[in-house]
Amino acid sequence: MRKWTTSDIPDIRGRSFVVTGTGGLGFEDALALAGAGATVILAGRNPAKGSGAVARIKREAPKADISFEALDLADLASIAAFGERLRSQRDHLDVLINNAGVMMPPTRKVTSDGFELQFGTNYLGHFALTAHLLPLLRKGDHPRVVTLSSIAARDGRIAFDDLQATRNYKPMPVYSQSKLACLMFALELQRRSEAGNWGITSIAAHPGISRTDLLPNGAGASSILGLARRILWFLFQPAAQGALPTLFAATSSEAKGGCYYGPDKLSETRGYPTAAKIPPVALDRQDAARLWDISEQLTHVQFG
Repeated sequence: MRKWTTSDIPDIRGRSFVVTGTGGLGFEDALALAGAGATVILAGRNPAKGSGAVARIKREAPKADISFEALDLADLASIAAFGERLRSQRDHLDVLINNAGVMMPPTRKVTSDGFELQFGTNYLGHFALTAHLLPLLRKGDHPRVVTLSSIAARDGRIAFDDLQATRNYKPMPVYSQSKLACLMFALELQRRSEAGNWGITSIAAHPGISRTDLLPNGAGASSILGLARRILWFLFQPAAQGALPTLFAATSSEAKGGCYYGPDKLSETRGYPTAAKIPPVALDRQDAARLWDISEQLTHVQFG
């Protein structure tokens, strides 16, 4: 694959996007999409941060059609309210980018609904969000759902006997589980869309190792990982570079449903978009279906 960049984004004028996460990768996604003429809804839990991100984007792209909507992925009621608002305001949605996340809080924390924070936010929150927006997506123009995974998914496993890490919380394995679940969800959504004739293309992407605030915000700025992120900044590629696989998956005609995209260099840690290697565990259809059923029960949503 050639070196795909934002200059390769096709004509997306008139297309509508929801991007979760107002900083880092989410900000770069929104900036590139709005700059290319799309209508973008940037969704996050902090109104001040979200409004600031919108203002920054409008300074860089004065004609940008972008707005902020409040959404807390760690709160099922907030997700349901967001979905209801959008369904009342819009008649369709073309692309959903499930990007926002939390990474490796040193001690176990829970969402408003009692889910372990990483699994609940990174995976269950986006699972529920996709279900609430499905009616709009099904009316979209060649609609896509792009879900962010991570190279950490390579080491993940779905602990069906302890999904919420109530017995054994270790930050990295729990983060890896959440990102493996995101990847499995993206693949299973494509299968179910095809089987149910939903017309939605589901794609997974990951950013490699990118220079965002995910580590400092999660593990803590003074933690070993937070310090590494600050001191060894040169090991992390810029967030704008890390956003390219997501933007490729969201806009390129070359991106295919049920596929996974990431950077092309140094074991997928940096570079330009290419097909990423799917960990064998993510291809287990029986586990994917089991996880889907459990997720519907936990989040009280239904697809299809």
